[in-house]
Amino acid sequence: MIRSLLILPLLLFSLSAVALQNQLADNPSPYLAMHGRDPVHWQIWSAETLELARKEGKLLFISSGYFACHWCHVMQRESYSNPAIAELLNTYFIPVKVDRELNPALDEHLIDFVQRTQGRAGWPLNVFLTPEGYPVVGMTYLPPERFRVLLGKLQKMWQAEKKEVTELAGKALDALVAQRQKKTPDKPLTNEQLQQAYLASAMAMADELAGGFGQQNRFPMTPQLSTLLEIQAREPKKSLEHFLRLTLDQMANRGLRDHLAGGFFRYTVDPDWQTPHYEKMLYTQALLADLYLRAARVFDNPAYAQTARDTLAFTLREMCAGSPACIASFSAVDAQGVEGGHYLWTEKELKKALDPSLLKLASEYWQLKGFRNRPEGVLPMKGKSVEVLAKQLKEPVGEVRTLLAEAKKRLLEARQQRQLPVDDKRLAGWNGLLLHALASAAQQLKDPEFLAAAERLRDYLLTDLWDGRQLFRAVHEGKPIGQASLADYAYVAQGLYSWAKVSKRLEDRKMADRLLNIAWSRFCTDKGWISGSQALLPGMPSVMAQEDGALPAAAAIILQLSLGSGDPLLRDKAQAILKDTRLAIQDNPFWYASDVKVLLTAPTTGKY
Repeated sequence: MIRSLLILPLLLFSLSAVALQNQLADNPSPYLAMHGRDPVHWQIWSAETLELARKEGKLLFISSGYFACHWCHVMQRESYSNPAIAELLNTYFIPVKVDRELNPALDEHLIDFVQRTQGRAGWPLNVFLTPEGYPVVGMTYLPPERFRVLLGKLQKMWQAEKKEVTELAGKALDALVAQRQKKTPDKPLTNEQLQQAYLASAMAMADELAGGFGQQNRFPMTPQLSTLLEIQAREPKKSLEHFLRLTLDQMANRGLRDHLAGGFFRYTVDPDWQTPHYEKMLYTQALLADLYLRAARVFDNPAYAQTARDTLAFTLREMCAGSPACIASFSAVDAQGVEGGHYLWTEKELKKALDPSLLKLASEYWQLKGFRNRPEGVLPMKGKSVEVLAKQLKEPVGEVRTLLAEAKKRLLEARQQRQLPVDDKRLAGWNGLLLHALASAAQQLKDPEFLAAAERLRDYLLTDLWDGRQLFRAVHEGKPIGQASLADYAYVAQGLYSWAKVSKRLEDRKMADRLLNIAWSRFCTDKGWISGSQALLPGMPSVMAQEDGALPAAAAIILQLSLGSGDPLLRDKAQAILKDTRLAIQDNPFWYASDVKVLLTAPTTGKY
């Protein structure tokens, strides 16, 4: 229904242009600041901007993205730096740039609209809305000529049929809201039935030959894997163990992982885990470190624990770099605008960095081959094992390890000469995820470095990002930026609970409970959960259960922590909505993996 409503006549009508200017220069968000020199008159998202669109009678154009996003950089270079396109945007629209990491609730609303109407979504996320805030049409990356043509059509259609477009867009939004509030089943599944339904849906999507889910690109899908690990720990199955081990090994050994410095990329663009989309996100490191720690326990596998250790060591060394908290991300493109340029090696570069004997060894160990087919360079990934190489070379294993360590040192020294753009926002929620992973690692691995880092991060979160009444999404030069979301409260509370198990301090548990109480009061309504407390647009989502994305559903984390809290009021709040949560997720449990795990493991009494 929505799709048919959105085959709209659209283009803009030329009212008297307001004297707008680009407001993004020197913005504390690196993503917004990089658009500060665009000829587009970018506005900052606010109630005032929405009122300006209403006053001028112009369509809003909201473009949401993030600093590490490759295609966001491409669209900036091709379209937003284009004077002709900028003139169209400035004359007929109110253009707004949004850092999705600072406005997650708005981005969630728009991504849901584009997903439901176009069948796919991603970033850059570009949506045109009426002055009332009704989404009209949305898309991701478009080449400049197609984007310019679209702008022209939208302008003409809006000028000719403004009333009709507004009415249709309003009805489409109503239909979208109705879809979100879909009728739930009358009878809840038992835990056994829910577990079987989840396993069936997960294994229907599982690639049992290459690992992971689906048949195209490969995301880690940590929430889904985490829930499968929990099921495997409770009721071991050989077939599930095979799939989990295969997926964990593929992620650790192939192109999803940086085999020189450590850390994971956000996803691979192919189903064989070969070619990454090269951005490195803080949340990816935190979630995968925790996943591998859990896998090490479930399968009694030291290699998985080592992967977690290496990932956290990379994160502290390069993403925290001496600070108590970590940055948001490293860009997918290098300083020259080349995607993956920081990580790829040409044959010439390798010969310059390594002498012939080291190069021969490194080429076998990291699969540094195939330059003719990859003129842009090759990405190191796991090749022959140290043991196999030692046997081939008739050298002791220890000697081969020493040689490989020297090769890695030289390659990293050469790579450090390359510049990699950084998004230096220190986000509360993502650092809360890191605190959880560090606390778990300190407890499981008995590593004093992780213990000290966790305590420093805990102090940062409760001093720099907490004012005694509320969390800040992030700070810049001592001033808060962005509104803290449900996810910030959920992930920081989770980190504090995990840290309290290590610190044994009652004050840490009490602080976590305080954050949970704030989350319930601000983000749980009679219609369900909302992601942000400032809903400037009509139809912003309120749902009984949130779907998992790249990050676990924040509402599920709130439920999990509240059910295990020592505060009886928190437990009562969580217990009161468990049945509605179960009904909301049971028809499509794969996308609600975090809620499935909560329901399967929820304590009925006692403390967390």
